[in-house]
Amino acid sequence: MRSRRPRRRLSNAGLGLVALAVAIIVASATLAPVAFAAPTPQASAWANIERTARGQTVSLWMWGGDPQGNAYVDNVLTAAAAKLGVTLARVPIADTKDALNRVLAEHQAGRTDGSVDLIWVNGDNFRTGVQAGIWKCGWADALPNIAYTAPGDPLLASDFGTPVRGCESPWHKAQFTFAYNAARVANPPTTMPALMTWVREHPGRFTYPAPPDFTGSVFMREALYATSGGYANVPASFTQSAYDRLTPALWTTLKRLRPALWRAGQTYPKDSTQLDQLFASGQVDFTMTYGPATLTALVAKGTFPRTTKVLTLKEGTVGNASFLAIPTTSAHFAAAQVVANLALSPEQQAIKADPRAWGQFTVLDVKHLPPAQAQAFANLPKSNVVPTYPVLARHANPELSASWIPKLDDGWRRQVLTGGE
Repeated sequence: MRSRRPRRRLSNAGLGLVALAVAIIVASATLAPVAFAAPTPQASAWANIERTARGQTVSLWMWGGDPQGNAYVDNVLTAAAAKLGVTLARVPIADTKDALNRVLAEHQAGRTDGSVDLIWVNGDNFRTGVQAGIWKCGWADALPNIAYTAPGDPLLASDFGTPVRGCESPWHKAQFTFAYNAARVANPPTTMPALMTWVREHPGRFTYPAPPDFTGSVFMREALYATSGGYANVPASFTQSAYDRLTPALWTTLKRLRPALWRAGQTYPKDSTQLDQLFASGQVDFTMTYGPATLTALVAKGTFPRTTKVLTLKEGTVGNASFLAIPTTSAHFAAAQVVANLALSPEQQAIKADPRAWGQFTVLDVKHLPPAQAQAFANLPKSNVVPTYPVLARHANPELSASWIPKLDDGWRRQVLTGGE
């Protein structure tokens, strides 16, 4: 896959994002020094990294299916990196595994001048990379802006059960969320079992992406929690005995649900983008996302109906974080660190959290930011579509360990998609 260079001429949307970024940075005033000042040797080491990074080009491989995310990286993060002397080139991919496979191949070939410098990653893909020894580690804990995160934050210390150990830098948090069209769903269900009952009573009005798509996969994990009596009854670490004991009820439930799905379950959306299109066109009454803050802009633009509402489940939903990782094959380690640190800065985190830019929940501990930086987050527009992150995450369910994911995805294919054949 060829590296996509940043465009020199901005579209109207790109100009709007740059203007938005400038407005947020101005509103937050000049950034104060990091509250937890690094000792002089560390500061000197970081200054050396910044000097080495100047003139380097960083290829950021990331899922290309999110137009807002693409625009934020191309028009905002890229421009900020250029001010630090680093060229940032976004490489759009259909699946994170595409980047992982490229790195694995280059790693096996012994390359140190690989084509991948940064990957937007989490979960099973991160775990696979840890097992293969393809990540540079220890660097993320030394980033100056890591001081703005909360010490011991469990979402940042462990990635789907795999200890992070400085092998990736946090980028944003996610909370799995259902959304529905209130004009068509007068009495929305309030629990996962009630949602599945609603689906059976309203045939053709609901579907979910086919695993191993990450959104379809997390829907299946939500269903596993529901059919197991809650997440506390599902061991976080995979064992075959737990799988054998808990999944029969899951497969039975999803197979019974299938005839009531859109197109009678004969076909499934391939990803969340296709599901969003079905929701936007009124073919289904629900959609689902890991990034609910993006719903605000979709409604404002008229892509989603104005009657779009977030479905809050009493038992909560799965929450996690995503990260930026640097492979051992990268030839631009210094510049990749600079971009990761920039992405973690209060300025960029505030811009990225704005639904007009991207609408991703910050990984920073806003309560302990210096006043100027904290004010930037306080100034973010309020949404009448999406509750705040603390509200959405109040009953957050933990992610299963990454070792569960391929087992469940394969089980769905065999038991649900092909009917157990």
